[in-house]
Amino acid sequence: MRPAAHPIRWILSLLAAVIAVVLAATLVVLQPWAPQQESAPVAEAGAGVVIESAPSPEEASDLPRVLVFGDSWTVGSAATAPSGGYAYRVADIAGWDTIVNGESGSGYLKEGRAGNTFGERIARLDPALDPDVVIIQGSINDRRQGAAGYRKAVQAAWDDLAATYPEATIVVLGPAPQVLPIEAATLRIDQDLAELAAAREWPYVSPIAEHWITDDNYLEVIDTSERGADHPSDAGHLYLAQRVAEAVAPLVDPVTVVALEEDPEPVAGR
Repeated sequence: MRPAAHPIRWILSLLAAVIAVVLAATLVVLQPWAPQQESAPVAEAGAGVVIESAPSPEEASDLPRVLVFGDSWTVGSAATAPSGGYAYRVADIAGWDTIVNGESGSGYLKEGRAGNTFGERIARLDPALDPDVVIIQGSINDRRQGAAGYRKAVQAAWDDLAATYPEATIVVLGPAPQVLPIEAATLRIDQDLAELAAAREWPYVSPIAEHWITDDNYLEVIDTSERGADHPSDAGHLYLAQRVAEAVAPLVDPVTVVALEEDPEPVAGR
């Protein structure tokens, strides 16, 4: 008769078999050699900052890519949800793939809620975003900073922006009045930006010169409540998105501007 296996050897053999099965199952699940899936676009909303990264290659489309860069108006402040802000809604109206980069309180001289000026934020933009168009909005936040050093800060920020995206069309969207009558400092900023943009032959869109916000539509566009703090309302963000699409669409090829069939209706005073 064949002698029985030694108990210790039998136990060791069983443990070895179990370990082999566990390792095999782990490798099947983890597959460390397999390509890793890219993360979805990221949205951050801390300290009045909203940054949306570019879509992953799998999500990329043939739509014109437009980077909207600005302050609290670009963040979507006073909208019921940030996604109701003009910078997001313009994508549906104009048929663009938009990338939104905003920081509340930020300006060329003024540090925003997260402690950054426009120039500091531009220095951190990702060149790989490769937008077809950059819309740089605002900002009324510089109206308390004075004129000293303002044009120099604008020029430096724009130099950096142009170097980061040399192939992009850069459109300067000037400040829009948050109060009426328009403050003298806001008028100065609008004039400075218009002249600096003209010197570079960059398109300049002036909500002030084009009378986007007037006595006739002010209370429909601007939320004057404590919560709104003189930022655009939901209706105001929709209205601004329509105006921005109309102003910038001729500079984007190809693009189709369509009516946005939803409430609230576009406000008066256009």
